Amino acid sequence: MDMGARAEASVYARPAFGVAHAGAAPQTGFRRRRPWALALAFVVAAAGCQSKSGASDVLDPSAIAPTASHASSSSSTTTAVPAQLTASSAATPKGNLTLGNGPTKITMLLPLSASGSAGEDGRKMYDAARLAMTDLGDKLLTLTIEDTRGDSGYAKDLAVKAITSGGAKAIIGPDELAAAQHLAKLSGTQRPPVLALADNFAGGPGVYSVRLSEADSAAAGAAAVASKGARKFVLLVPAGSNASAIEARVNNALSIYGAALAVTLAYSASDGAKVVSDMGSLVEAPDAVVVASGDGNPTPVLAALKAKGGKAVTLIGTDRWLERPIDPLYEGAYIATLDQSETGPIADRFKATYNYQPDVNVAYAYDMVALSAGIASSVGPNGFSKQVLENASGFRGSTGLFRFRADGSSQRSMPFFKVEKGKLKLVEKQTSGF
Repeated sequence: MDMGARAEASVYARPAFGVAHAGAAPQTGFRRRRPWALALAFVVAAAGCQSKSGASDVLDPSAIAPTASHASSSSSTTTAVPAQLTASSAATPKGNLTLGNGPTKITMLLPLSASGSAGEDGRKMYDAARLAMTDLGDKLLTLTIEDTRGDSGYAKDLAVKAITSGGAKAIIGPDELAAAQHLAKLSGTQRPPVLALADNFAGGPGVYSVRLSEADSAAAGAAAVASKGARKFVLLVPAGSNASAIEARVNNALSIYGAALAVTLAYSASDGAKVVSDMGSLVEAPDAVVVASGDGNPTPVLAALKAKGGKAVTLIGTDRWLERPIDPLYEGAYIATLDQSETGPIADRFKATYNYQPDVNVAYAYDMVALSAGIASSVGPNGFSKQVLENASGFRGSTGLFRFRADGSSQRSMPFFKVEKGKLKLVEKQTSGF
């Protein structure tokens, strides 16, 4: 049925921005839209409706008329939360915090009182959740935010309690990797879905990885190069549990353009030169080499590739490279990754409300609360099903186009960059490795 789902009260659905076909670059333009009252135009196949263009909007700034509390941040007298200088300067919230009074109960697990960057990121995500509730969720959700303290064991216990208590329809978090990995191993088909915020988490059935993964970054980068005509690829990937997932994602992305992996070679931290030598004996003149790095440093492999000489080969890196300062050996490499400064339509309003610049942590948290509000609005409290969350058309939020897969991984469309003179230079604003 070709119709948009109606949202609550004055929130009206409109056609979602879609993807014409697999591999097509989606439309963009969030930054140019009006920064007031964000609304949800949520179209879900499970509800019997589907948008004309496929993808569902998590955010739709133009779907609702501005209200007094949103039209001007400076003059608003109804802002739900006070401004603050930075996320780290805010007082750490104490105890269990409940936002909203809607019929759909959601539990969110954040490292609010953790030390260092983990705690700062947790407080940023807390602010994002408050803004999303003010914008979208207050009458739809009852959001309970619990402090994991940055302790993986405690986060696991909180998550298991939320899953088994029978009250929460979905869990957003945890941010701790070990806790998320534990949840992915639990059995059970009736448990609520988990939208895990842990970094470098591969996902699992019913436990969805929200953040950009190395597999997705590698796949999107390879697809972007394949779309320009490259056909023969090599994948160099760290040996370990993530190797097969990265290989499968890259292979799938390349197949859209008629390209393929000639060989995949796993390597350890100490054998960068050996894996490059092995590649040379197995593959003649590849068009491009994808180098995944995992937790390690890619430079030993990059140095060996440079020393090999011969025909210039297109080099494709991943977002994990950028966890370290950009090395001169990165020069000329292509990387698909989220723009850390691009938080879409919420950027101006977030800064006006909290007096600090939002980052990708803010965007992830906001999108998951907005997504929860959208499901609650369009399908109801019992709408958090695999069919809804794994909608193949995906969703569009402040982090761009994304969708969840049955194995718990996520796929994202993202900007495509080239490393030039030690900096990332934008090549394409959006590319898709779907």
